[in-house]
Amino acid sequence: MSAMQSDTHLMRILLGIGGGIAAYKTPSLVRDMRSRGAEIAVVLTENARRFVAETALQAVSGRKPRSTLWDADAEAAMGHIELARWADAVLIAPATANLLARLAAGLADDLLTTARLATTAPVYVAPAMNTRMWLHPATQRNVECLRADGVTVLGPADGEQACGEFGPGRMLAPEQIADAVVAALRTQRVLAGVRVLVTAGPTREFLDPVRFISNRSSGRQGFALAEAARDAGAQVTLVAGPVQLPAPAGIDRIDVVSAEKMKAAVATHVHTADIFVSVAAVADYRPTEFYAQKLKKSGRNGSEMHVLLEENDDIVGSIATAEPRPFVVGFAAETQNALAYGREKRLRKNMDAIVVNDVSDQAIGFDSADNAVTLIHDGGEVALQKMPKAAIARRLIEEIAALYAARAARKHTARKRDR
Repeated sequence: MSAMQSDTHLMRILLGIGGGIAAYKTPSLVRDMRSRGAEIAVVLTENARRFVAETALQAVSGRKPRSTLWDADAEAAMGHIELARWADAVLIAPATANLLARLAAGLADDLLTTARLATTAPVYVAPAMNTRMWLHPATQRNVECLRADGVTVLGPADGEQACGEFGPGRMLAPEQIADAVVAALRTQRVLAGVRVLVTAGPTREFLDPVRFISNRSSGRQGFALAEAARDAGAQVTLVAGPVQLPAPAGIDRIDVVSAEKMKAAVATHVHTADIFVSVAAVADYRPTEFYAQKLKKSGRNGSEMHVLLEENDDIVGSIATAEPRPFVVGFAAETQNALAYGREKRLRKNMDAIVVNDVSDQAIGFDSADNAVTLIHDGGEVALQKMPKAAIARRLIEEIAALYAARAARKHTARKRDR
């Protein structure tokens, strides 16, 4: 544990200030966040220094603001990597059109953009610019890119702007931004100390060395859930099928290919898990025979080849019906009667909850950055409308954490009654 960290601390927010006229509001923003129990470190872009005095920011934050990677004393005291690790959240306000473009492109050409790339903390941006700049397709494209990366966009608001035009582009009021970020952080650690096991992606069931049965799962939703659980304070193990996704920081990743290997990995780790979230699209069937060499055509036009299939073991069902077992959440990708099938599947497999989505909608689910799902459990159903998969994951983790806590409370009450 570094000298900057302790077991208990105030919410730590790294405030990045962009070079827009709305930067003059940031001392009020710092004061509002500190009044809500947050500790603030400030990083300014070079242009931001033209709009707001560093002395004012130091007075309200209690820390000397930073603005360059080339400050030897600052780097020695709190290097940019340590600064990124220190933060529970990164808030960039105001986020100008130029700054949004640099963030979307993944640039690391100053202290702020470098710290943003180096952090695993949730990132929030509060855009502020001329309304025509905000509505420009390039800006909207950059914003959608950031949302797909899991960045939360706060605003902008409609109103009269410094240039005299009226429309969307004003930075939200400091108190609105402070409320949004601090409220999110207060629920951020809802899984602190909880061990979560997640499966993600497809499986491949090989017929011969080059052919296999699989599905279109990209693994994005499962990876997003693993990251959301990590951000909520959980210790996360991710069992991933064959996907083209980088390993999330701070997560124990186990790569598998087949359903058999996925089941073995889950069986090894489920005994230490408090929550099991089965997101993987496991192949239902596999060929009964594996051919060591590539199968060749018969050479006769119109000839047929018959492949016998056998059912794979039910991973989530085997876990949900065992005792003792973790809190079990399954997923169901359906193409018709999604809610009805999901309700039946949850009861049949004895799951605590199930997340259902309709993959017949090409705008969500497989191969898409967005999703829309319904979480079904004993107490009711929660419908989450179309949004980026990272946002869906954060909402689901909040709901799952609440359901898990409620079950733990019921068990505790039952134990006390039985004594």
